[in-house]
Amino acid sequence: MDEQHHTPLFTGVLEHINKNPIPFHIPGHKQGRAADDTFRTFLGENAFKMDLINITPLDDLHHPQGIIKHAQELAAKAFGAEHTFFSVQGTSGAIMAMVMSVCGPGDKIIVPRNVHKSVTAAIIFSGAIPVFIHPELDKVLGISHGITPTSIEQALEAHPEAKAVLVINPTYFGIAADLEEIVKMVHSYRIPVLVDEAHGVHIHFHDDLPISAMQAGADLAATSVHKLGGALTQSSILNLQGTLISHERVQTVISMLTTTSTSYLLLASLDTARKQLATKGKELLTKTIELANYARIQINSLAYLYCAGSELLGSEAINQYDPTKLIISVKDLGITGYEAELFLREKHAIEVELSDLYNVLCIITPADSLSSISKLMEGLNHLEKVKKQSVTDVQVTVPDIPILALAPRDAFYAETETVLFQEAAGRISAESIMIYPPGIPIFIPGEIITNENISYIQKNIDAGLPVQGLLDETLETIQVIKEYKPFK
Repeated sequence: MDEQHHTPLFTGVLEHINKNPIPFHIPGHKQGRAADDTFRTFLGENAFKMDLINITPLDDLHHPQGIIKHAQELAAKAFGAEHTFFSVQGTSGAIMAMVMSVCGPGDKIIVPRNVHKSVTAAIIFSGAIPVFIHPELDKVLGISHGITPTSIEQALEAHPEAKAVLVINPTYFGIAADLEEIVKMVHSYRIPVLVDEAHGVHIHFHDDLPISAMQAGADLAATSVHKLGGALTQSSILNLQGTLISHERVQTVISMLTTTSTSYLLLASLDTARKQLATKGKELLTKTIELANYARIQINSLAYLYCAGSELLGSEAINQYDPTKLIISVKDLGITGYEAELFLREKHAIEVELSDLYNVLCIITPADSLSSISKLMEGLNHLEKVKKQSVTDVQVTVPDIPILALAPRDAFYAETETVLFQEAAGRISAESIMIYPPGIPIFIPGEIITNENISYIQKNIDAGLPVQGLLDETLETIQVIKEYKPFK
């Protein structure tokens, strides 16, 4: 454990800075001297001094041999992996590398429908064919949970030639299925388990949180260190273990997707965040969990708001949950989550993680305190008093998974034509459309658009939610696969 107090990358960068070398290399601001005065004053000179390029003393993320290699080795030990790769392209880049390391053109990959848009991008880039599984729908909260071991087994029985199974653990809302059981069952087919662990960097470091991907025996896991681990935004890792996937292959693919101008601010933040998680994570997270549970009790003391907790447990899709995620249902106020988000922003300067038709999501981290919880409660109390409306019977639904008529890559690159979105039912989409956050696709390139899709999207648009993905930002038209009339 003592070695986890070391920060070889951060320390190595500081040693280089302290030598005060005269730079005749990029970046051109040269320690901030050529940067805008206002921006330099705000950011501070140290940030500019650390904004370096991969010169020899600082190692190279594309071929790590020095301080980056050492830092990645310490991260692998901290996360229980055999190899850890740092990502400065966020977890989106790590997820794309994960999928593209195992899938090529025409290969099948089993994925939950509530995947992040980066998975869709990786499927398009690789030419893979997705086999979608619908996650379990929570009809009280109106959110999707995990995919069950049973549904994965059924998919594998139908598609034993699949190259991998991708699992979200935990979901954006902190829900985890039985990952150990899933890994055991998938490995019986001798195929790897890929885990989108974007929202679970902290779970490895506390026993009261869901089991981590590496603890469960998964093969690859893309993990956001910036989301809940204290690193700077866009800083993530890709963890690997086992013999089903070559670490050389992963290094090659992640390098293909990574800028050659890697940020040492981001890399150093990964090194120091790993140190903090490994040496103080349990202590910090114990306080965080206690604070989150306190907030949950306070929210549930209100008349019309509900914050889900341990009562969620028990179904096959919900084996564990992360209490630091506050899923706050506003259905009984008769308003949408988006209306609640706007109210909290405009009246109390509170920014939530996301909102949907039925909820707002707030995340509690070691940065929070009784003071921040008190301000949240003040806002929620005010919300109840002024926004309560008559409640109609809310029917929580999500559209069925559309039929995949064409490989996503083929559809993305096909010849297309523009049609009115409201008249697109029955056509094959050449685009993706989603509500972001969380970025779950309603349909992707190659799928047949249905009236149900169109109605569901319109419902989200009417509620003010951030529907995006189409070339036409007004959402009036959509690109579909061009139809050819037969010659007479």
